[in-house]
Amino acid sequence: MTDRFKRVLDKMQEEDLKQIIVTDPVAIYYLIGKKINPGERMLALYLNTDGDRKLVINELFPQEGDLGVDLIWYNDIEDPIEYLSKEIKDYEKIGIDKTWPSGFLLRLQEKFPDKKYVNSSLLIDEVRMIKDSEEINLMRESSRINDEVMDELIPWVTKGFTEKELSDKVKEIYKSHGIEEVSFEPITAYGKGGADPHHETDNSKGKFGDSVVLDIGGFYKGYASDMTRTVFIGEVSDKSREVYEIVKEANLRGIAAAKPGNKMSDVDKACRDYIEEKGYGKYFTHRTGHSIGLEDHEYGDVSSVNDAIIKPGQIFSVEPGIYLMDEGIGVRIEDLVIITEDGNEVINHYTKDLIVVDLDD
Repeated sequence: MTDRFKRVLDKMQEEDLKQIIVTDPVAIYYLIGKKINPGERMLALYLNTDGDRKLVINELFPQEGDLGVDLIWYNDIEDPIEYLSKEIKDYEKIGIDKTWPSGFLLRLQEKFPDKKYVNSSLLIDEVRMIKDSEEINLMRESSRINDEVMDELIPWVTKGFTEKELSDKVKEIYKSHGIEEVSFEPITAYGKGGADPHHETDNSKGKFGDSVVLDIGGFYKGYASDMTRTVFIGEVSDKSREVYEIVKEANLRGIAAAKPGNKMSDVDKACRDYIEEKGYGKYFTHRTGHSIGLEDHEYGDVSSVNDAIIKPGQIFSVEPGIYLMDEGIGVRIEDLVIITEDGNEVINHYTKDLIVVDLDD
């Protein structure tokens, strides 16, 4: 974890920000390698460019081993801001997480009314966006398992399950692979459900000819997987086949654009332009992708408005879709890519060939 602290400190120097308070539990986990869920209690990691690393933590969360930081303990009848404020240096600015509850922030502002408070979350987010070799290997393994889960899941779409029952089956399959936590609630949507990108899993059942959108992911050693495949029950109509092949080609074009030196918006444009060329532009209603790692959705989206330059070490999704609500056809295909020095590595290997799942006799 020492290298991660160094990268954060280098970024602080670059931004001329001499001290920050990290309070997002995921960001703290990234830096110290220990998950701590403080609930409503304050958990705050204070860092400055002098090398101080102080974690203010409630006594309810005892720790073992060296976390690479100094621990400052408080209990439930003490004010944690009193402890934190003793560490604050006499610098003009102080960086604060964007999600820190106002109750804590306002208390700190009372203590230091003359300081300039700035959002330092972006600083941490940009460091986390570039994965190190350990993270990349964990993401590869997480996606390898996801491929296996998808392969076991697809035959169940013809078993007469409701969407909710099929979602439960996803979680059951993950557990059989040693994955106890999904990275998001599985999307298992038949027909019109899959044609609604904002559809919430319900008690609908699939019928002959339906498209089935399967968007699934789980956490392996803290790192998220995420993949979407669309299959069909019993048969596929000519229109559904046309839409599927367009989305598949858009996905491949987006992946081809995912390389160092291009912009994130170039990936979106590669997908979107092709879908528009084929006459379905207005039915591709969401951004093309998102970054991923310790969280399923991390900083750095793949959209038309993100002109950030793509860099080696990034990992993000490429997931174009077409959604025809009136016809009950929804198709999305999603893969994760690791950006390499000269291109990318797709870490989902499950087939993108069109699959028709035969009905049971």
